[in-house]
Amino acid sequence: MTNPLLETTGLPHFSQIQPRHVEAALDEVLQHNRAELERLLDDQDSGRPDFDSAILPLEDLHERLHRVWSPVSHLQMVVNSDELRDVYNRCLPKLSRYSTEVAQDERLYRLFKSVAEQSGGTDDVRSMLLEHALRDFHLAGVDLPRDQKARFKQVMEELSGLHAKFEQNVLDSMSAWEHHEISEARISGIPQAVLEVAAANAVEQGKDGWVLQLDQPTYVAVMTYADDDRLRRDFYEAWVTRASEQGPVGGMHDNTHVMEDIMALRHEAANLVGFRNYAEYALASRMARDVGEVSDFLTHLAGVSRPAAERDLAELEGWVGRPLEPWDIGYYSEKLRLEKFSISDEELRPYFPLPRVMDGLFSVMERLYGIRARERQGVETWQADVHYYALVNEDDAEIGGFFMDLYARRNKRAGAWMDECVLRKGSNGKVQLPVAHLVCNFTKPAGDKPAQLSHDEIVTLFHEFGHTLHHLLTRVDYPSVSGINGVPWDAVELPSQFMENFAWDPEVVRGMSQHVQSGAALPDELLNQLEASRVFQSGLQMVRQIEFALFDWRIHAEYDPAKGPRFREILNEVRDRVAVIRPPVYSRFANSFSHVFG
Repeated sequence: MTNPLLETTGLPHFSQIQPRHVEAALDEVLQHNRAELERLLDDQDSGRPDFDSAILPLEDLHERLHRVWSPVSHLQMVVNSDELRDVYNRCLPKLSRYSTEVAQDERLYRLFKSVAEQSGGTDDVRSMLLEHALRDFHLAGVDLPRDQKARFKQVMEELSGLHAKFEQNVLDSMSAWEHHEISEARISGIPQAVLEVAAANAVEQGKDGWVLQLDQPTYVAVMTYADDDRLRRDFYEAWVTRASEQGPVGGMHDNTHVMEDIMALRHEAANLVGFRNYAEYALASRMARDVGEVSDFLTHLAGVSRPAAERDLAELEGWVGRPLEPWDIGYYSEKLRLEKFSISDEELRPYFPLPRVMDGLFSVMERLYGIRARERQGVETWQADVHYYALVNEDDAEIGGFFMDLYARRNKRAGAWMDECVLRKGSNGKVQLPVAHLVCNFTKPAGDKPAQLSHDEIVTLFHEFGHTLHHLLTRVDYPSVSGINGVPWDAVELPSQFMENFAWDPEVVRGMSQHVQSGAALPDELLNQLEASRVFQSGLQMVRQIEFALFDWRIHAEYDPAKGPRFREILNEVRDRVAVIRPPVYSRFANSFSHVFG
């Protein structure tokens, strides 16, 4: 029987991929790649290697592996299952082992070095590819003695498994908790769209009332709109204790030891290749020059941001008339925003049905880049409500496409992201067009009504579409440096931040609004109020991000094997300097901090 993962032309056959296909496909492509590498190296020994004869075949091997593994990696994030997880976890060490073998191969390193010396920097893209490759050989330990190479390889294999385990624990801990409610009074204030989903959950489980699950849109809705402070507190506790020893499902999927092992192995890997800590190691492929520069920048940013955050909190607590608990902040902030600007996200939702928002987003894209989106029917997907769009230029020629998966569900990772599905590659006068995955976690519509987005969700959508365009609009034909692969990771957010701005542009907002009942565009009064609210509590938002960044930076820059990661100690020190809202002692936000540990 044909393995759909090995059909590496066109779009992935998502509807045909089964867990049983995964390991067989990976084994086959790794065996093929290893054999091709040996053949290529043998051929180069007898001649004078150049970019076309030596490097382009290696790009082909890299891209073929990506074509096989990318659908697997994507599916385990969006339709996770026990069977898929098991085979995914079995494959991760194999993938890591191969990647490190290639990166530590001294023959390949000499090949790249020889080609780089001959090229003389005549082609900027080719020079960048060679420069990045030579750097990455060193970062993988190509210069190390044999025993240290072996240890580095083992560390990388262990880390790949731990990163996956971290993500899976977060997902499992979210699935392990839900709130069943039969009292209509206790769900007062929660948006109807969320309650309709909760009612459907209850029916599915044979229960009365509502079953509120711990997905991101439900959590945000409860924290922002639920009038019952006990309900908000319950949801808050469940959320901030995910994958930890605390909270309502404490200890069931605890990431504490996973995090400790990740930190120890990252530090060891950095030491093996000549860096004092993992923070230094990470900067080797980024724009920032050294640990001190990053630390100084974050510390300075905290110093100028905290006074604004203190003013925000003082204003909010003064308006409420009492000190607030963390689970009160979102709820009363929305009430204050409504009073100050006569506007709330729930009031805006009916003006932003998803189809109209997509039209507005595509209109911005067309005006900026001369590119149009066309939905393509009949494309194989992993879920019935996933859509595929092709992008075409002014000559009606297709230049790429993307899958769009927007709704939260129980077996799907939280958050929003863009991921590479197919990489752009030029070969023999032909171009393989790039394809992306655009993923969000919005509330799924009930019945025949379209999904209605909050403005915050629109900003998220525009943000992720910026990443999508970064991947799709690349003109670089070499997969290892095309799209997001060709920029330092501390610059990768620039296109997404750029696109966010258009979600606030009055002309764009007005153009993508259409009330679901009246069909009217957003009134100028509401539009002006929305624009005025843009920087509402921006001080609180800024110090929250700085808290995350400083915590991440310090645990890696200051790691000492004799003391361990000191998560709580460092976090408390960071909060003493930055935070104006102090969480309760049971909070374990780091245990679900996937941007750092996943």
